[in-house]
Amino acid sequence: MSTATAPRGLHRSLCRELPALVFMSALAVRADTAVTPGELDRFDAQKTSAVLPDGETLAYMDVGTRDGSPLVLIHGYTDSARDWAPLVPLLAGKFRLIIIDLRGHGASSKPQCCYTRFDFAYDIKLLLDALHIKTADIVGHSLGSIVAQTFAEVWPASTRRLVLVSSTGAPLAASGSRCALTGVQPSGLDLAALAQLKDPIDPDSAFMRDWWKESIRINPAFLSSRERRDGATIPASVGRAIADQSLICVDFQSMLPRIQAPTLLLWGARDPFAAGPGHDALVAGIARAQVKRFASLGHDLFWEEPQAVAGVIITFLAKGE
Repeated sequence: MSTATAPRGLHRSLCRELPALVFMSALAVRADTAVTPGELDRFDAQKTSAVLPDGETLAYMDVGTRDGSPLVLIHGYTDSARDWAPLVPLLAGKFRLIIIDLRGHGASSKPQCCYTRFDFAYDIKLLLDALHIKTADIVGHSLGSIVAQTFAEVWPASTRRLVLVSSTGAPLAASGSRCALTGVQPSGLDLAALAQLKDPIDPDSAFMRDWWKESIRINPAFLSSRERRDGATIPASVGRAIADQSLICVDFQSMLPRIQAPTLLLWGARDPFAAGPGHDALVAGIARAQVKRFASLGHDLFWEEPQAVAGVIITFLAKGE
């Protein structure tokens, strides 16, 4: 591994594995309850970073069993690797988990440019190359599902199986809408408010509380403070760039036939963000797709029912081994 691409602290990964698994084992016995702040502190402490050949610094976690097949977990818009805390104890005994902070998010670098779905996916490919991982299962949630989809389209030989959680195959702005933040209100969410944000962003502002209102309902102790504070560190210009370049009026459909990996589409029937045409486009566009809908769950379905969602993912990924 060259020093240009070597993840910092990678030589210590085997030393890190034991305490990580001890934490995850302790959390697993109560994975059906809200994750506590103390547990999240220990979770966050597992994070390291890599300086990629494209010059970006990508924060990530490399945890779980070293003998398991690699499984990449990609979070959603304004979130971080911490999103996956409820699922990690349920997956860590079976997989080597590579959990990403996308560029612009979490502890990763936040450049002014560039934030297309291809930029996000390329960062992940560079990280996997640095880790000498040739093939992995790829799981993405929300924006992360779009990145996961893109990874599978561009690098089909590197994608064993694909799981898209709360995803969409249609742009957030309807056909004929102006392709800009101003005036766009996809799925009842006023993204136009992003155009009015200015730095420094107040984590207690009405916008931030509204953005996480559904997640706050699920776990108020965690998401009412920690996630909003982290989300507020994303520069307003970066938040707008991500929405403009990866969410609003983006053509998600034309490349779907390039996906060769068996694909699982997971949706919550109460998800207000991804429904209707977005569902239909994915089902029609991905040749080897199967669908699982959870009737009582919403957008953050693995926060609501982690054991049920983990069980479906594990069963799907185990096929064909």
